[in-house]
Amino acid sequence: MSAKSAISKEIFVPHDERMLGAVQVKRRTKKKIPFLATGGQGEYLTYICLSVTNKKPTQASITKVKQFEGSTSFVRRSQWMLEQLRQDSPEFDLLFENAFDQWVASTASEKCTFFQILHHTCQRYLTDKKPEFINCQSKIIGGNSILHSAADSVTSAVQKASQALNERGERLGRAEEKTEDMKNSAQQFAETAHKLAMKHKC
Repeated sequence: MSAKSAISKEIFVPHDERMLGAVQVKRRTKKKIPFLATGGQGEYLTYICLSVTNKKPTQASITKVKQFEGSTSFVRRSQWMLEQLRQDSPEFDLLFENAFDQWVASTASEKCTFFQILHHTCQRYLTDKKPEFINCQSKIIGGNSILHSAADSVTSAVQKASQALNERGERLGRAEEKTEDMKNSAQQFAETAHKLAMKHKC
């Protein structure tokens, strides 16, 4: 089982939440540790996760999840409601109402995918006070995103299918017209032949 599948199963499913996306990150700047702080749990992996509740009204949130060295389980550390998010950027600076974190994603593609999902979720679930996406490339949050591309592909497929049906309908219509013309011609020929036959009998 992948780390993301395990996070979804351990952290979100028990709370009746659905994880939309996750990205492994590390801090760009070292967090200041209090002088008297002791008893740390050692090295760990950090994931930023985006989830929504299954119950209505749907609520979206961003959760920081950690996996400590030597452990196979994951721990929920911090969580913010999506409406608390004010700004973000490709450098993974997340500015909330009461917190600010600076991250670096493990890979550029993973970061882009997460931001596409985040942007789409904000557009879908936030009616006002939507966060600013600063310095984001247009292809990440614009019309060329994975989600938009998928929607465009579906739309294109529907349009092509509709066009094919219309063309087929036109061909069937022309075939019906030709059949009707042939039927009328056959009737006229039969009537003419009958008249000629009756004429010869007389």
